[in-house]
Amino acid sequence: MKKLLTLALLALPTAVFAAPDEAVSQARLEADIARLVAFGTRHTLSSQDDPKRGIGAARRWAEAEFRKSAAACGGCLEIVLPETTVQGERVPMPTRLVDVVAIQRGTERPNEVVIVQGHIDSRNSDPLDATGIAPGANDDGSGTALVLEAARVLSKQKFAGTIVYAVLSGEEQGLYGGKLLADYARAQGWTVKAVLNNDIVGNSRGSDGLVDGAHVRVFSEGPRDDASERARDALRSIGGENDSPSRNLSRWLAGLGDSGLAVRQVWRADRMGRGGDHLPFQAMGYPAVRFTVAVENYERQHQNVRTESGRTFGDTIEAMDFSYLAKVTKLNVRALAKLAAVPMPPVAKVTAAVQTYTDVDWTAVPGAARYRVWQRRTDAAGWDAKPVAETAETHLRLDGVRGDDWFFGVSTVAADGSESPVASAVPGGAYLPEAAAKP
Repeated sequence: MKKLLTLALLALPTAVFAAPDEAVSQARLEADIARLVAFGTRHTLSSQDDPKRGIGAARRWAEAEFRKSAAACGGCLEIVLPETTVQGERVPMPTRLVDVVAIQRGTERPNEVVIVQGHIDSRNSDPLDATGIAPGANDDGSGTALVLEAARVLSKQKFAGTIVYAVLSGEEQGLYGGKLLADYARAQGWTVKAVLNNDIVGNSRGSDGLVDGAHVRVFSEGPRDDASERARDALRSIGGENDSPSRNLSRWLAGLGDSGLAVRQVWRADRMGRGGDHLPFQAMGYPAVRFTVAVENYERQHQNVRTESGRTFGDTIEAMDFSYLAKVTKLNVRALAKLAAVPMPPVAKVTAAVQTYTDVDWTAVPGAARYRVWQRRTDAAGWDAKPVAETAETHLRLDGVRGDDWFFGVSTVAADGSESPVASAVPGGAYLPEAAAKP
């Protein structure tokens, strides 16, 4: 006998995890960015040893900030410094590369990990200029300050899952810091539930004068980057190009609300012709999205600081909107708290060919109290407002539902009512690298 809960139960109030986003301090964010700008340049090829200027001084400061947060929470943060040597088109000589990472271990499921990250390195007009001024207030001082503030706020609470706070290096030279952390995550054997990459999240006015302080863009991949040719063939056959875990993570973020900021989903892996540190995670099969401002100011990024014909160029602190940055930080904090509380989404599959009913099956998830089954038309952008069922079982038959016309998905619900993003029951829909996903 199925333990299927009636839809009437869905109308009952459930406990909702109270994210501590109201503790986010705009003043602290502004102070952090002022300190980052004061390093003069944080170029990856700048000095590693100067105590006041360059990438080395900036990294050591970020590490010290993490250690302050660790001390304040009784040692709840473990600080690690993944390191490698890189060389490439924008790194002409072998160069030491270090990420600064704080790990807040989960109390129940420490191997389930959600990552929030930003890159600390900066640049000006010349990607190889390691000595010239490169303030990097918004790109990506904003993301770095957000990560440090998230650690200060969330380390005051305990979570079932692990939160990783990461300050990355080498983004401007070729996404090296993101690749380093993705390699580290795989080496640790982490089950990466989500990666929230924050890059350019601190301004609301574009270079053409357009202002939008009410939205933040979230970029997500469609077909997953790590899909095999066999999986791509299956997608072409039965669909699911719009149902990668990164895309469903984006949908989930858009439904969070209560941060004073609306998510504008952009269904691309990143901006046209550009990239960020979430991409190396996607390449390894980890769900990852990029947060960035609603309107970019191109005169205030990747530019030498100067004034021409009355127009100011350069990524300086004067162009920041700290109220906007505080809203993006609150949204990240809310998302991190919920993701760290709820168990992993399941791995789901559908059996529906040549029959008048649909069977939905999914894996049991440690820590799950129950599951919600979702259904949407194949041409619909998002999941329906209410699930079709809620159950403690791992199987559901939908009589009279012809699977050809629908997509299906399953989310996990924790005992406190927290709900995971939906995992689509399509090829590549699992929140695991393809090789590890077995429904």
